[in-house]
Amino acid sequence: MAGHSHFSPANVEEFYEFTPEARKRVITAMIIGAVLLGIGVFFLGSGEHEAAHAVAGHAAEHGGEHLSGGAASHHESPWNPLNRLWVNLWMNGVFFSGIAVIGMFFVAVQYLAKAGWSSVVKRIPEAFPRFLYFTFPVLLLLFIFKGDVIFHWMHHGITDPASEHYDKIIAGKKGYLNFTFFLVRLVAIFTVWIVLWNMMRKKSIEEDLNGGTQNFFDMVRIGTGFVVAMGISSSLSAWDWVMSIDTHWFSTMFGWYMFSSWHVTGLATITLTVLLLKDKGYMQYVSDSHLHDLGKFMFAFSIFWTYVWFAQFLLIYYANMPEETIYFLERWEGHNKVYKAVEILNVFMNFFFPFLIMMTRDAKRTPIFLKICCFFVIVGHYLDFYQMIMPGTVGPHGGFGLVEFGTVILFASAFVYVVSTELTKASLVAKNHPLLEESLHHDI
Repeated sequence: MAGHSHFSPANVEEFYEFTPEARKRVITAMIIGAVLLGIGVFFLGSGEHEAAHAVAGHAAEHGGEHLSGGAASHHESPWNPLNRLWVNLWMNGVFFSGIAVIGMFFVAVQYLAKAGWSSVVKRIPEAFPRFLYFTFPVLLLLFIFKGDVIFHWMHHGITDPASEHYDKIIAGKKGYLNFTFFLVRLVAIFTVWIVLWNMMRKKSIEEDLNGGTQNFFDMVRIGTGFVVAMGISSSLSAWDWVMSIDTHWFSTMFGWYMFSSWHVTGLATITLTVLLLKDKGYMQYVSDSHLHDLGKFMFAFSIFWTYVWFAQFLLIYYANMPEETIYFLERWEGHNKVYKAVEILNVFMNFFFPFLIMMTRDAKRTPIFLKICCFFVIVGHYLDFYQMIMPGTVGPHGGFGLVEFGTVILFASAFVYVVSTELTKASLVAKNHPLLEESLHHDI
């Protein structure tokens, strides 16, 4: 806005301080999450016997095996209540990896488009990928040690024609779905993300020290490379980490679907972080116009998610082929009433609420409306991932209890801690960004 012209690039440098009180609050939240998780795990064992009988009855009623081929459908051993813990850790690992990598994706797209408006906010998303250092080992260790709890295709004897557990459909996919190749892909995806982010971050901090435009053009090149890498890795990660849970089932739109869910969650997290920093007195150069742009992004990509969700649903519904419809039947009529409730909430929280809240120009420029929308989007897409992962892994044993709340509080507070620490390492505004002057006068 014109009123901000007294900020010249030279005096706009501003550093975030992660105060001891703030640090204490976040660590307290982490401890609360860990305690809730501990209590939840302790209580998981109780009440599981009745559930096991109910499941046996349900399986007898529905002819045993579930067609989508999720791990929950294949019990050669009794249900272990701890499986719910491992699945929750996996789900949160995937969800928060997405938010972290979308930070890098956002920055990469801004450089690729040579966008000016975003140069005052880009340091926020630029800090997010630091959290990949946390989620990478979580997902890696879970896959190596507890993969068979999450993935049906890892069960013993499932691809061996001599075994009683042989599954012809899964055996046909073993060229792609096997331990070694999956592990290689998992490590490769995270390595590419982390290496490119480190290159981008290094150049970004160098630009603060040296000025000039060379770093900017280097970052455009890194951003271009990252967008290409993201195109491939976002689909690979969707197929591997989530879609292969329901091993028999597949959707050609799934890569887009999971990416759109990640993307809008990442945008909401960026917007919420900017708003919370503004509340603390930082980033006063971020005007209503910048917030308007962030709001437009959130509004647009909520609708984009809905488009992909609905297109995937409609094609499966209309074709009415049993091997495809089973995916929605398990969530709508299957194992557990929780999934039906979450499916309904999913559409309301991820489409209707953001759509109605963000519709007007004023709403996109009003912090309280933006915060409400961010809340709905982040919680709604957490439920979206719950819906993608839980029915195929824990099936009838799913629900919302201390384990779920404990895990998400633990991951969310760890995310806040890691990102806050990363934000202290560089100025909140890239003072030598060649397009900063344009951003400081941004007016729409």
